[in-house]
Amino acid sequence: MKLLVSTLLVGLGIGNSGWAQQENAISSDQLNELLRRIEMLEQTVQELREQVQSRNTPQESPPESSVAAVSQTLVPAQSQDSPANDPGIKISGYVFGDYYWMAANHDSSLEDRNGFWIRRTYLTLDKGLVSNFDMRLRLEMNSAGDFTSKSKLDPFIKDAWLRWKFTGTHQAYLGISPTATTDSVDTIWGYRSVEKSALDLQKWGSTRDLGLALKGSFDSDRKVRYHFMLGNGSGTGSEADTGKKVQIALSAHPTESITAEFYADYEDLPLQAFRRTFQGFLAFQYDSGRLGIQYAHQTRSRTSDLELDVFSLWGAWKFAPRASLFARYDRAFDPNPDGAGIAYLPFDPTARSHFFLGGIDLRVSDDFNLMPNLEVVRYDKREDGTRPTTDFVPRMTFFYRF
Repeated sequence: MKLLVSTLLVGLGIGNSGWAQQENAISSDQLNELLRRIEMLEQTVQELREQVQSRNTPQESPPESSVAAVSQTLVPAQSQDSPANDPGIKISGYVFGDYYWMAANHDSSLEDRNGFWIRRTYLTLDKGLVSNFDMRLRLEMNSAGDFTSKSKLDPFIKDAWLRWKFTGTHQAYLGISPTATTDSVDTIWGYRSVEKSALDLQKWGSTRDLGLALKGSFDSDRKVRYHFMLGNGSGTGSEADTGKKVQIALSAHPTESITAEFYADYEDLPLQAFRRTFQGFLAFQYDSGRLGIQYAHQTRSRTSDLELDVFSLWGAWKFAPRASLFARYDRAFDPNPDGAGIAYLPFDPTARSHFFLGGIDLRVSDDFNLMPNLEVVRYDKREDGTRPTTDFVPRMTFFYRF
C-alpha cells in the first residue's frame, strides 16, 4: 500500500523522492487532498472501463426514421438527378456472322464461293440522364455482302436517340431510332442474326430512320399499343430530297401470348412519286416456342405503279433447355426489282420467288450461340418461260454478346 501511495504521490507531483523521505512531511491537509485525487482517479478509470465495454457490446439498431434523420444531418441533401446518383454509361454489344458456301446460285459467277464474314457488329452505349430522360448511341460495322468489296469494316451510327418518358405509358424519341416497319416483327422473330425479316430482306423499308417517334399504349395494361414515326425515309443516311416518311403501327395484345398488329406508311418522293405500304402481322408466343404470320403490300408510284406483295410464315420450337429448331417460308408474289442488291443473298430481280430457311439454334453459353442453317431460294418461271437456278446456301452462323 505504501508503494502504491508513493507512486501516486510522485505522479501527482506531491512527492519528489521515495516514501521514506516524504512520510513525515505530509500534513493532514495534504493527505485529504491526496485521498480526493485518488477517488477522482478511480472514478475516471471506471468511466473508461464502461466506455470500452459499451464499444465491444452489439447495440440495437436505431429506428429507420432515426437513421434517416442522422443521414440527413451528416450528408448534404442531393436531388434525384445529381451526379452522385448518376448510373454512368452502360456498354454492351454483339457480333454475328457466318461461314457460308454458295453451293448453287442463279448467278453462275457466285457458285462455289465460300468464306467467313461478319454481317453485323454492334457497340452500344446507354446512359440515363435525368429521371425521365435517357439516351443511346450505337455504332455498327458490317461486311458489304456484295461478293466484290474487300474493304475493312468501317463503323457508322446505327442508333442515336434521346428518349423522353413523359408519362408512365408514353415515350418520345428524337434522333435515329428503330422504325415501326420492323420493330415488333424483328423482336418476336428473334433470329435477326440468321436472317432479316421479310420487309427488311426485300428492301421494302429500313429498320432505322432519323426523325421523331412516339411509342406507348392507350391503357395501363398495355393491351393496345402504338408506334408513330415521322422521319426522312433515308434510313441511317442523310436526307437528300424534300419528301418525308410517315409510319404508324397499331397492335393489340389481348393476352401475353398473342400479338396482332396493323402497319401503314407513306413516303413522299421527288418527281411526284411515292411509296405506300400496308402490313398485317399476327404472332403467338409461348415458353416452348413461337409462331408468326406476316403479309404486306407495297405500291411504288412513278411513271407507272408497281404493286408488290409478300407473305412470311415462321416459327421456332425449343425442344431442349439449350437447343431450338427454327424455320421460315417467304413468298414473293412479284419479282423484286431491288433483288440483285440484297446483301449476302441476292435474289433474281426478274422472277417471283419462294424463300426457305431452316436451322438449329445451339446455345453454347448464355452469351454464345451456334446456328447451322440452310437458305434456299426457288424461283418461278420468268415471262419468257425460263426458270433461274435455285439458290442453295448452307451456313454456320455464330452469335455472341458482351
